Amino acid sequence: MADHQEASVTLPSAPASVSAARAYVTDVLAEWGLGQEGEAADTVRLIVSELATNAVEHTVGRSPTFTVDLRLDREQRLEIGITDSHPKWPRWLPLATQQDSGRGMVIVRCLAAESGGEVFVTPTADGGKTVWIALPWTVPVR
Repeated sequence: MADHQEASVTLPSAPASVSAARAYVTDVLAEWGLGQEGEAADTVRLIVSELATNAVEHTVGRSPTFTVDLRLDREQRLEIGITDSHPKWPRWLPLATQQDSGRGMVIVRCLAAESGGEVFVTPTADGGKTVWIALPWTVPVR
């Protein structure tokens, strides 16, 4: 294996792109050795669904596209990033928040923590942001 693998796709900020992002990530990770079944695959799919949904719903037309980035390095760390050009960063609501919506980042934080990972946000050059999830990669690399 190379010391580092990367994959990326840019999709329109439209509801149909959420399932396209999830399918893309599932296919790439299957190529990298993570099967499409099991808890790890389910966790990754749910994280991607939540972050892609945020990129579509919360950019309010200010980001016509979003990009999904995948990075896998030799240190067995998988990073999944969702980038949009909207300047507003995600809100980190308390776990006990009683709202009908807005719990996506709570779900993402919990899933990352349960998997031994972390969530962080980085700014982009165009004033947007990338929401990253870093997870330990426990699958033998092909």
